[in-house]
This record gives sequence, C-alpha cells and structure tokens, in this order.
Amino acid sequence: MRTTIHGYPRIGGARELKRASESYWGGASTAAELDAVAARLRREVWETLRDAGLDEIPSNTFSYYDHVLDTAVLFGAVPGRFDDPNTAEDHATELERYFAMARGAQDAPPLEMTKWFDTNYHYLVPELSPRTRLRLSGSKPLSEYTQAKGLGIETRPVLLGPLTFLMLAKAAPEAPEEWSPLELLDDLLGCYADLLGQLSAAGARRVQLDEPILATDEGRAALGSLERAYQRLGALDDRPELLVSTYFGAIGTEALKLLKGTRVEAVGLDLVSGPEAVGELAGVSGLGDKVLVAGIVDGRNVWRTDLGNALSRLGSLLGLAHEVAVSTSCSLLHVPIDLEAEAALPAELRERLAFARQKVDEVVLLGRALSEGGEGVTAELEKGRAAAETPLSFTNRRVRARLDALGEEPSRTGYERREAATDSAARLPTTTIGSFPQTSDVRRARADHRAGRISTEEYQRRMRAEIDRVIALQEDIGLDVLVHGEPERNDMVQYFAERLDGFATTEHGWVQSYGSRCVRPPILYGDVSRPEPLTVEWITYAQSRTQKPVKGMLTGPVTMLAWSFVRDDQPLGDTARQVALALRDEILDLERAGIRHIQVDEAALRELLPLREEAHGEYLKWAIGSFRLATSGVAPSTRIHTHMCYSEFGRIVGSIEALDADVTSVEAARSHMELVGDLKAAGYRRGIGPGVYDIHSPRVPSVEEIEEALRNALTAVEPERLWVNPDCGLKTRGYAEVEPALRNMVEAARRVRAEPPG
Repeated sequence: MRTTIHGYPRIGGARELKRASESYWGGASTAAELDAVAARLRREVWETLRDAGLDEIPSNTFSYYDHVLDTAVLFGAVPGRFDDPNTAEDHATELERYFAMARGAQDAPPLEMTKWFDTNYHYLVPELSPRTRLRLSGSKPLSEYTQAKGLGIETRPVLLGPLTFLMLAKAAPEAPEEWSPLELLDDLLGCYADLLGQLSAAGARRVQLDEPILATDEGRAALGSLERAYQRLGALDDRPELLVSTYFGAIGTEALKLLKGTRVEAVGLDLVSGPEAVGELAGVSGLGDKVLVAGIVDGRNVWRTDLGNALSRLGSLLGLAHEVAVSTSCSLLHVPIDLEAEAALPAELRERLAFARQKVDEVVLLGRALSEGGEGVTAELEKGRAAAETPLSFTNRRVRARLDALGEEPSRTGYERREAATDSAARLPTTTIGSFPQTSDVRRARADHRAGRISTEEYQRRMRAEIDRVIALQEDIGLDVLVHGEPERNDMVQYFAERLDGFATTEHGWVQSYGSRCVRPPILYGDVSRPEPLTVEWITYAQSRTQKPVKGMLTGPVTMLAWSFVRDDQPLGDTARQVALALRDEILDLERAGIRHIQVDEAALRELLPLREEAHGEYLKWAIGSFRLATSGVAPSTRIHTHMCYSEFGRIVGSIEALDADVTSVEAARSHMELVGDLKAAGYRRGIGPGVYDIHSPRVPSVEEIEEALRNALTAVEPERLWVNPDCGLKTRGYAEVEPALRNMVEAARRVRAEPPG
C-alpha cells in the first residue's frame, strides 16, 4: 500500500516566497536571489515529505506565482503584448515577462484572474487564439525533477493536464466568436509528448497529469476530447507511467470507463468531495490493471481524518483496482502548513485539527495500517480516532431560538419603492470598494498594539488619524460616497472572526490566495454570535469627519464561510444563517448610528457555487437566504451594497438580483467588461458598479481607458443605475498608484456625465 499526496504548500513556513517576490518586484533583490529562495523552499518541501515516510513525492508543484500561468509559459502561450522583439532572451527577461503576465505592466494589462474551481485560490487565465503557436518552450518540470534527483530524492513531476488547461483558457479578443481553445488540443498533445519524452530520458518513472475539469459539467461534456488526449498520450512509446489525477468531485462513470480503456497506469479520485466515486468505480467493475490513487484525506479543510472510517473505506476499494495507493483528496496548497506553530489555539480545538504536515502523517499512517498492521499502528489509529470523534460543545441555544423565530427568509420593501425613498444621487456616482492602502505605519501600529508596545488609546488615536487622512483624500479627489479605509482591519474575514464567538484564528496559518497574497483563514468551529458591535465606532467616527455619505463595510455570511475552515457537523446553510444573524445585528446598529450606505461583501458567492449544476439550486437557496436574512431589517432609505470579485458571474446574474441589494459592485476590468453583456442579456435593473480598473496590477489606468470602460457599461446599464468604482479593495496597493488612478476614475466619470444622455 503506497502513499502519496497531490501537492504541498509552496509559500514557505514563514512566507519566504512572499517576501522574496515582493523584494524582487520592488527592485531590492535580483533574479538570482529570488531563484535561491525558491530552490531552498523546494528542497525543504521534498525533504519534509521524504522524512515523513511518503512513498511517492510530487515535484513541479512549486510556482513563483501560479501553476496555470506556469503551464501557459511552458508551452509558449504568451500573448504578443508581453513580447519585446528588441530584448535578448535570458532568465531575468523571462522572469520579468512572467510577472508582467501575472501583474501587468504600464503598457500591457495582465492576464485575467479568476477562482480555481470552487476554492479561494486564484489562477491566471491563459489567452489563446488560432494564431497561438504552442511549443515546448520551457524546462521547469524537468529542472525541478533534476534538482530533487540531485538531492537523492526521486519525485513524480506534476503537470496540469491538457484538457483542464485548454478548458480553463479563454479565447483571446482577436479569436473568431465561435472558436474554442479546445481546437488546439492536438497541437498541445504534441507538446506534452515532447515533455514526457524529456522526463523519461531524465529518469522519471511516473508523471501526474491533473484533470480537475472532469469534476465539472463542462468536463463531463468533453469526453471525446478526454479520450483523444489519453489514448494518444497513453500510446506513446517513450514516456513515464501516467497518473491522471482528478479532484474537487466525482467524475462520473463515463469518464471512468474512458480512462479505464486507455493505457494510462493510474487514476486519482477525490473520495472526500466526491464520495459517490466509490459507487461509480463499482459501476464500471473497477479500474482493472490500473492503480487507484484514493484521495481519502481531506486536502481542503483542517479537521482530523476519521482514521477508522478512512481505513474501512480503503479496505472496500481493494478489489476495484490492481493496486490502491493512499493520498490526499487534492493538493495541500489549500491548508496551512503546520499545526505545531499554533500553540495558542484552545487545546480542545487543537486536538481536532490537522494542517498540511499532519495530513501527510495521516496518509503515511493509513498506508502503514493497510500494509503492516500491528500493535503500534493500532495504537496510533485509536488515538487519532478518539481525537476526531471528541465532540466540540459550542452550542448557543439563544442563537438557535432567534433564528427559529425569524423564519426562513425575511424580505425588504420592494426595490422600486426603496429607490424612491433614497436620496437622489449624481449620474454615475463614484466610490471605492472599501479598503485603502495599508501603509507600513498602519501595519506597525497594529503589530505594536497586539504586542502591547502601545496602549489601546494610542492605537485608536493612530487609526483615527489614518481615517482622517483617507477621508480628506477622498474629498479632495471628488468621490461621491466615501469609505473609512479599513486601517484597523488585518483581513476582511479575519477581522470579523476575531470578534465573533464560534471562530478561532491562527498566528501562522497562512494559505496562498494568489501570487504573494496570503491569508489566514479562521476556523469556524461552533455556533456564531456577536458579543458586541464590530465596526460601528470606526464608521461613525469617519462619518463625523465629512458631510458626504460614508459606507459601512461588512463581510457577508457566504464569504465568511468560503474563506474560513468551517465545521463539518452541520449543513453549511445552517452555519451561514448563524453568521447572517450576527451581521444583521451589526447592520441595524449601523443604521441606528445614521449610516445610510452599508456594503455587505459577498466576494465568494460565485466561488462556492457547486461545480455540478444539479447542486446549484440547494446552494443558491441558502446562500441568497442568508444574505437576505442579514440585510432585510433596514429601512427603505438605507442603501444595501454588495461586492463580488474574480469569478465568472454570467451564470448567476439572476441570483445576484435575488440577493435584493440596491447596488452590486463586481470585478470587470481583467475580464474586459464581460459581465456587461451578461447584464444586458438578463435585463438587470438594479444599481451596478462593474469595476473600471484592475487594482491587482501596479499600472495606473488612463482617463481615456476608464472612459471607454464606462461607455461600454452604459450599453447595458442606465446611467442612473451605473456606479463607478475600482474592481476590488485597495489594501494591497500603494498611494503612489492609488491616488492617480482614483483621480483618473473621477475625471473619466465627470467627462461621461457631461455627455448628453443617450
């Protein structure tokens, strides 16, 4: 019984990759210095996995920014705007181009960024067209395999599979309307054949090809392409063994039949997100002579594995494949690195948790239990079983009684009547999403207060001074609806989790969100309640400093769940309603304090949408219901805003309207205002703010560029309903970029307002 995992966190235990990347971007270090940090991080991961006793160790799971971007560069899918024909190619130039594709340059907007399936990880969307000439133009998988081999560690290179790569890509603007990136499949398979040949020549015994797209409706509809891809790759003479790895859900009997009929040697299945895969395997009479890599340890949540149950399930698989290997359900990229760093967590909770390092131990232990048995293994299994089964007693009967009394879905006054009750706004009112740059002074003040180096009074004085500065800047720029800038908030989820009962937060539980952006997802372990107001003091102070309206800023219930590690002992919808009730109390307190614009961010509404359409209805019912529960208690004159970012929204425009918000701001800049067509097709009739510039790029958009975006949006939205805003919060940017960008945005709105209607 062999053991493996799909992948491991790549940021380093102390976020070394973040610091090294940002130092390089800022010009404080060289490409060689960044490479040295990367090489050390890779080595540390491989040695950790080797020393843990893992049988097969993955490689090529490291990335400077994103593995989908890595694949695009590997196969030469680089849009022309990033090529400089006057520059000689060397490693430093290649690295600059790579980061330009991810972050943009002043004259080259970056690739679109969106969510990796239903996770909070963001990937860069490849741009392909009939003119794309795919070729093997890089050596990253080979170089990393060779580095590990030089350390005496044999690894299994991991590649994004050809079907998933093409189906995650988008047609470039110059591509014909009906053209699909899948039309490049045969060319791409030639590139994979070349790469597999190189890896085989270097000594690689097995290569992993990740095909999570098979867990989606789109993937299940592309079975012809799946068969063509793996019949061809399986038939190659000069190649390593192939593991086709799937995750984030079951893939269906038809895909299993096709893979069984190819010459690939192993298939990986996610038995956590897709437990029905066991029945599907039985339905095709197993995998025959292939290896089944059984994803039995959850790679996406932090709860301990019920080892007894997992062992029983693994035993039931033994007759369904030539060999069964124990693995995680997906890459451990989605969980923190090591629980040992979290000494401050409550002991009762800590005993129930497993981070990436501990999940590797669980995989190894399960493999030993099936291979060896024995008293030592039995004792370890019993200890793990007891910890996993210990109940967490964090029930709040008052919360449950209040939810029962409120009923399923309170509603607000009709939208048209609410519009009549609100103060009239300027055509194309300008605002921002909420946060302003977190300067080093702001971060230092928070750290000093947390460490006890400054008093609470001094901390509050510094935060108020920062709010004063942000309010004054917004007034000078000419924004219509202001924000307080959120200087007191470390993160839009963690800030609230630290103040709500039922959540725990970590000190070092960092998880990569995109590039150098890391978050510390809280752990939602018990019934949720609000012991005291969360934001009222800061928002009312900001409102006292201006005559213009200031938005209250909250994070919505679905996003609180999506960006936390959530208890698994009750339905998600029940947990969402508890969070919504706490937010409802906060919203009513803000309204009583005179705040008339309240934004409840649901950035993750689309992200959590199930990958299979058959599950959409149930999810959207509780997701929309929890938002409406949180926001339905306010007066008609109070405007409820919401915000969503970096997801494909076209499929849920109707659900966005069902939230019953007055204004919805969404990411639209990187996706080239794609949402505008979706809004027009759906007849959307509420306030909408499609982001007019991309805040995740350091480039400053021109006035003319923003004007063009606004005119595009006006083809689908009446000027009275169109809001003007960036596409996300400004926390990660600097004032040197933010101030000119906002001034250009306000000037663009002024020019478009001045044009005659229609």
